[in-house]
Amino acid sequence: MAAGTYPVAVAGYPPSMDTTRYEALAAGSAFGIAVIVVGGLVIAAALVWAIGLGIKVKQREPRTPRGGEHPTLPESGPVHETQQRREPDEVPRAEETGRRLTPHELSSSGSRRSEDQSRPRWDDGSSGSFGSGGSGGR
Repeated sequence: MAAGTYPVAVAGYPPSMDTTRYEALAAGSAFGIAVIVVGGLVIAAALVWAIGLGIKVKQREPRTPRGGEHPTLPESGPVHETQQRREPDEVPRAEETGRRLTPHELSSSGSRRSEDQSRPRWDDGSSGSFGSGGSGGR
């Protein structure tokens, strides 16, 4: 068929209205239907098998502890918990030291333990929060 030409219209309809090929493709065949049904059965069987496998795995796991079996904190409080104030560990600039730092000279964290370990307190007459409804003055 040459470029710009259209196939002959069927029964006087324009070529865009001819759906004969689409109807033939949509009709399908017994083999195509059988493949779809078998594929659906395989997928359904795989899902049933996966659910069965999940149930078996769940049964092998230890049961969850009941309310009274959960571990509790000791009376002395949480173990290995520390509180400390930290301050930024500034990296010296190359202009200050006269040379560049190498990676092994840097610390593993960006902060260090502060010299002053006292807890910060709010000023008297201040709640310490913004918009608390207080006078805001000192």
